[in-house]
Amino acid sequence: MTMTTIQSTPGSSGYLDLFPERKMSFFKNPYILGLSAVAGIGGMLFGYDTGVISGALLYIKDDFEGVRESELVQETIVSMAIGGAIVGAAGGGWINDAYGRKKATLIADVIFIIGAIGMAAAPDPHLLILGRLLVGLGVGVASVTSPVYIAEASPSEIRGSLVSTNVLMITAGQFLSYIVNLSFTRVSGTWRWMLGVSAFPAILQFLLMLFLPESPRWLFIKNRKNEAVHVLSKIYYDPARFHDEVDFLTTQSAQERQSIKFGDVFRSKEIKLAFLVGAGLQAFQQFTGINTVMYYSPTIVQMAGFNSNELALLLSLIVAAMNATGTILGIYLIDHAGRRMLALCSLGGVFASLIVLSVSFLNESSSSSGWLAVLGLVIYIAFFSPGMGPVPWTVNSEIYPEEYRGICGGMSATVCWVSNLVVSQSFLSIVEAIGIGSTFLILAAISVLAFVFVLIYVPETKGLTFDEVELIWKERAWGNNSDSRNLLAQE
Repeated sequence: MTMTTIQSTPGSSGYLDLFPERKMSFFKNPYILGLSAVAGIGGMLFGYDTGVISGALLYIKDDFEGVRESELVQETIVSMAIGGAIVGAAGGGWINDAYGRKKATLIADVIFIIGAIGMAAAPDPHLLILGRLLVGLGVGVASVTSPVYIAEASPSEIRGSLVSTNVLMITAGQFLSYIVNLSFTRVSGTWRWMLGVSAFPAILQFLLMLFLPESPRWLFIKNRKNEAVHVLSKIYYDPARFHDEVDFLTTQSAQERQSIKFGDVFRSKEIKLAFLVGAGLQAFQQFTGINTVMYYSPTIVQMAGFNSNELALLLSLIVAAMNATGTILGIYLIDHAGRRMLALCSLGGVFASLIVLSVSFLNESSSSSGWLAVLGLVIYIAFFSPGMGPVPWTVNSEIYPEEYRGICGGMSATVCWVSNLVVSQSFLSIVEAIGIGSTFLILAAISVLAFVFVLIYVPETKGLTFDEVELIWKERAWGNNSDSRNLLAQE
């Protein structure tokens, strides 16, 4: 069988090594940074909702009769947003492909705003749960749209770093939510303010997004070349690089103006392989426990012996700060160390931290077990946030061909949210059944499986163009497990 080779085009790994100054020039382009920042507010909605409910739940239990005594009601309040996100993510891929990344973002914002206001005004747990469902729908659509929009508006040289800014916005949203939670602990209507404030980022993004363009790749697919060229001219200052990108997208889009359905993903062996890797990363991101930590960190801290609501929120704020700091580190590392190595190192640290957490709760008689649990949470976030936080979203934004990017991104995000739902809906019940120390041991075992999965199945995509990444799956479908860097070496 003839081996296909990759040319060293602008944006490929070989090109980057020869012209590193080109990479830095893109970081100095305010247009690119502005697009990424505004789109990344969708990540902030995701993060704020994740973090705010962990603190609000402490006060919701005090306000509504029967909630404190029912783990099921507490889990439903937390997880209903995730149920909405599953539906939003599943439909988000279709919305992205049919109406574009910009309109999908605007739709997500409107739904989120309605849900946030509904939560703040809820007179009983049932309407609160309905508001959580609407917020989840908005978050689900945004979780598909934001990374894809950023990836398609980014030069391949800095795509990983810019997509990771979406994850930074998620962690920033979580950190902001803990600050808001602390700010309203002594205010009348505590949890209502905590949940209602989440409407403001959505309103901000909606207004800013009205002035931003559609993704140039989507415009090419829809045969709106003039609009796409105008956007690309602001992204690529270098005329040669600009013309290369226009020529490539013109050729590619002519081949991709077709209607893709869910079943088509599994008819193509290479697309199926790409989807299984992307969905697997999203599933392992959740089953290694990140949203167990973020949704329930104040509850976990209280289980460790710190009974005060305010102290639990303060210690959880430290965890959230570590999460944001680690994500900033990940933005640097993801285009330097690479996606695969970053994920492997991250999972190694996650395993160690989960063992620490398990030991701290299995040895509760020790006077230092409470602080050991807090240390375990901090170590967990320190390792998870730079690696398994951004890597799954970055990889999913770049491993699918353009015509499959919306639908596969939506399917993969749905896997993420279904996994999230399973973890958040079952965590307190499992803890009640077998104890929190044993629960963390289960998560540690899953992190080992995740490490093996990344080691065997996840290719390195650092610095590769979309067509080079597509070639990885074609080679693997033919029975060759080498990635594009191996192919470049054979030239």
